[in-house]
Amino acid sequence: MTTTERDLPPEPAPASTPAAVAREWSTIILPGLIWGSSYLFIAESLEAIRPEGVTFVRTLIGFAVLSCFPGGRAAIHTGDRGRAGLLGLIWFAFPMSMFPFAEQHVSSALTGMLNSATPVFVTIVAAGLARRRPDTPVLGALAVGIVGAFLIAAPGLGEGGSTAWGIGLILAALASYGFAFNLAGPLQQRNGAAPVIWRALGVAVVVTAPLGVPALLDASWDWRSGLSMLALGGLGTGVANILVATAAGRGGAVRASAMAFIIPTVSLVLGVGLRDEHVAAVSLAGGALCVLGAWWLAVAARR
Repeated sequence: MTTTERDLPPEPAPASTPAAVAREWSTIILPGLIWGSSYLFIAESLEAIRPEGVTFVRTLIGFAVLSCFPGGRAAIHTGDRGRAGLLGLIWFAFPMSMFPFAEQHVSSALTGMLNSATPVFVTIVAAGLARRRPDTPVLGALAVGIVGAFLIAAPGLGEGGSTAWGIGLILAALASYGFAFNLAGPLQQRNGAAPVIWRALGVAVVVTAPLGVPALLDASWDWRSGLSMLALGGLGTGVANILVATAAGRGGAVRASAMAFIIPTVSLVLGVGLRDEHVAAVSLAGGALCVLGAWWLAVAARR
């Protein structure tokens, strides 16, 4: 998903043994499955609590889960504490606030499908930070991903109004992820994934609390929304982010973002199958193109 070593900052070498390859891909596939399900969990949670409450509660649960593991509270380098705090803003507080508000205007399936464009944003940010032009294969993959993202969003943009607003919120979140993935990798390499994510989540809890606590006090839970929130916080905010930070440290930011090609399939199946959501044919075609672009970038990143 990124350029060769001469085009972007050096990334960790790809795994060379079958066992190492399996471990590397497990840290990509599992977050894709979890995050593909998270948009269904967000939609179900919104039945009980306002959007700002969804962000706060999921962050609080993720922080609580990681607090149970001693490794999460391990010390990190003093110079990385500020960066971990910044990660809490651009990986958690801001993008995770965008998705619940977006899902008030667009379906969970469409939200997940748009997330397949994450590698495009990660690669563009990586190239911009390096101030170097990506090589030709990567440019081709980016073009495919951008066209795919446009096709996914096209029906909603054509409708205008609230739907277009929801799509804009999702794209803003993906742009934030582009910076977050590139920041998370080096932090994970120096400190390990758990202590970095634990501190970042702590910052996000504090930042989202002023709006989130009142929403939590006004919430009205049932078993379905409650279980959805627990899964969203424990798995989507806790476990999945540890796996992605680990993948970014081992294989590089752009290669780690390959998990996004799993998200649209999972979110589409769950949204259509469990919530009877409708997705336009042109959006389905765009999702396929995004998956192709993400796969192409993943292959380019291993060369």
